[in-house]
Amino acid sequence: MSEYLLRHDYSSVRDILKARLEEPAPAKIQLLFGPRQVGKTTLLHELADQWGDRAVYASADAPEAELPGWADTIWRRAVEKAAAGSVVLLLDEVHFLPNWSRWLKAKHDDVVQKKIPLHTVATGSSSLDLGTGSRETMAGRFEKLSLHHWAPADLVRLLGVAEADAPSRWVTCGGYPGACPFWENETRLRAYLRDSIVEPAIGRDILQLEQVRKPALLRQIFALAMAHPAEILSLEKIAGSLAEKGALETISHYLDLLREAYLVAPVPKWSGDEIRRRKSPPKLVALNHGLLLGGTSSSAPGPRTDPSRWGRWVENACLAHAWNAGQQVHYWRAEPWEVDGVIQGNWGRWIVEVKTGRYSTADLKGLAVASSKFPAFSPLVICDPGEEGPAETAGFRAIPWPDYLLRGLEKESFSRSVRGPKAEKKPRDELNR
Repeated sequence: MSEYLLRHDYSSVRDILKARLEEPAPAKIQLLFGPRQVGKTTLLHELADQWGDRAVYASADAPEAELPGWADTIWRRAVEKAAAGSVVLLLDEVHFLPNWSRWLKAKHDDVVQKKIPLHTVATGSSSLDLGTGSRETMAGRFEKLSLHHWAPADLVRLLGVAEADAPSRWVTCGGYPGACPFWENETRLRAYLRDSIVEPAIGRDILQLEQVRKPALLRQIFALAMAHPAEILSLEKIAGSLAEKGALETISHYLDLLREAYLVAPVPKWSGDEIRRRKSPPKLVALNHGLLLGGTSSSAPGPRTDPSRWGRWVENACLAHAWNAGQQVHYWRAEPWEVDGVIQGNWGRWIVEVKTGRYSTADLKGLAVASSKFPAFSPLVICDPGEEGPAETAGFRAIPWPDYLLRGLEKESFSRSVRGPKAEKKPRDELNR
């Protein structure tokens, strides 16, 4: 992620859109984009209910959208309604329309020229075509909103999941709201995630919207990422693990496609040199743990049954949470030292080490080295509840991972604070030796 991007939750986007639709029309086109199954269609239906017969809803993913002139017919219906007063046109999955951005630009310019009181809200499941088309042909005509993967706090606030359960459920089952009814039945849960999210995201959002010369290679890269969450894999190692061969440039490009489709974040290495960052091996982060279940045949790990794999899943969840919240996320490594995450954005600047199970101050040497090398960043240990002690002994802040997943890195999230400059300095000096 090259620049900080503010992402909104469902309630925030709903409130923003409702406020903007109260402004005089015609106004800017509202472009809402984000992952599959996070509530974009639900939000459009909610707006349609609010506007009643003053709303026109249509989905470009419906079978009838294949008919010649379908889009023009929908637009004409909205314009005719607007003759009697302000109307909102709600276009779902707009990126499935051929040359959608040019078409929408022409229609919007005509509405503005004729001063027709028509609002337009358009959604897209993938930023691949939506983002490119809007940048190239619609400059100055739209406002863009991003609806991110649901966080544990969204499950609590919008679905009534118990706050004590939401973080662990997010780690083991993911955050897709439509999957919640199947949490207790892994067979049905996995089938739902595979058929309703993973397959459509790859088979439709990527393969139909982007020219992919080797679809089998793309699928294998996705499967490899799901099998290695929060692991650093060089492009050479990825290439050597695939049955379908491809050039390193192709593999890098396909990782970018998976990122733009909100599936996998190829987290780069932190360095002051942008060129070195681009050439560094990525850390592969699944952006929703529902993908880990739907994209593999393995069950979710547990802290007792498979502690090593559980640690990877918790680390992946912590990095995905920051990425989905719009933070810039990197990792740092300078042999033999490494830290799990370097995070910056509206949460502040943090160097993060994720520890599950018991650990000692000796396990935090990499964090001590990194904090000395990057003094503008605050060191932080994300750990199991009740395991903050070694971090605090070393002079670092600590936060239990359930609290972090619920509240991010707000100041009030921390269960304990650093014990003071004198207590902090001596342990860090010892760790740096």
